[in-house]
Amino acid sequence: MKKLISFYAGLLALAAWTGHAQAQPEYDQVEKGRYLAVVGDCTACHTTDAAKPFAGGFRIDTPFGALLGANITPDVETGIGKWTFDDFQRAMSEGIGHGGKRLYGAMPFTAYTKMSREDNQALWAYLQTLQPIYHPVETNQLPFPFNIRTSLIAWNWLNFTKGVYTPDPTQSAEWNRGAYLVEGPGHCGTCHTPKNLLGGDKNDNFLQGNSLGAWWAPDITNNAHTGIGAWSEEDLIAYLRTGVNRFDIASGPMAEEVEHSSQHWHDADLKAVAVYLKAGKASTDKAPAALAADDSRMVAGKAIYFDRCSACHNSSGTGEANIFPRLADNPLIRAPNAASLINVVLAGSRAGATDSRPTAPAMPSFAWNLDDAQVANVLTYIRNSWGNAAAPVNADDVKEMRKTLRP
Repeated sequence: MKKLISFYAGLLALAAWTGHAQAQPEYDQVEKGRYLAVVGDCTACHTTDAAKPFAGGFRIDTPFGALLGANITPDVETGIGKWTFDDFQRAMSEGIGHGGKRLYGAMPFTAYTKMSREDNQALWAYLQTLQPIYHPVETNQLPFPFNIRTSLIAWNWLNFTKGVYTPDPTQSAEWNRGAYLVEGPGHCGTCHTPKNLLGGDKNDNFLQGNSLGAWWAPDITNNAHTGIGAWSEEDLIAYLRTGVNRFDIASGPMAEEVEHSSQHWHDADLKAVAVYLKAGKASTDKAPAALAADDSRMVAGKAIYFDRCSACHNSSGTGEANIFPRLADNPLIRAPNAASLINVVLAGSRAGATDSRPTAPAMPSFAWNLDDAQVANVLTYIRNSWGNAAAPVNADDVKEMRKTLRP
């Protein structure tokens, strides 16, 4: 009897060990998928209510109208509960979802196509672990004729190249990892690459800056005047990890990206991205001549700056490290599009709070006590002082931004 009990005990132990051995890879795959969801910042477009993660509904304004982020929980009626992995793989690699439904480019399958099938399997495994949430979302809010999805056949033909990322054998493994993250799951070009008239990426100008309506996603090539040419790898890592470096403090959509995504990336991945970006070519934008100090706009802007701005940013534009951004000799100040600067002056700004910097610095709104001409003049002064040189800001642009921000 004792031998029989011992035999069954051995079988149970073996079964338990075998079950653990089989479950471990599944856990690892789900955890890998969770990390990829963070790298891709999926919550940005698919979560509107923190109590209903990934249930969709986030509004994405495009030049053609509005789209809403889809419900990607495994809810059978309103989410992806009826999808198979093959459906998901096709959506990620071809922009075609369940039932042959074509997806708009706001879902960045043009970047996700570079993701490996293995990574997509991990991401799919993670999504299956989410709580199914019933939340109907009509993703297509576009007016006619843009709401006709068959038009996307032509759009894809003009703007989409299918294909998994192929490592460059002439580059290091670290560089290739950075390229994969930037071009694939991180989809950095979706915001930072300029768009053509149809909303497709101008890939010949990859990462050279792009208008996001009320914001400007800056040039993140190695251009010393408007890009990250003066940033070191350490500067890039600090910015992505904390939202702060010696040049800038993240605001707007980038602050959200740092808060929800890049601060949680593995150290090795942040380093790989920095290596890749710093090894890239610079955009060809040239530095213009700075406006003369006696230009009437400069004179008016200087007076406003010393009255309203210098207390925080200092008389020489050097700011205060980690609290108030540096304005002097700052490529982000010199961007060809001043939308972000106008936005921040009118609406104010609060940096994203990160684990390493939980107290987010803030800037107040000046919309209430500076008119359009005053905002234009003070920004023109800042953009042409202390080593900066950029086109003057037009009061009409400030007026339009004020209208955009009013709702």
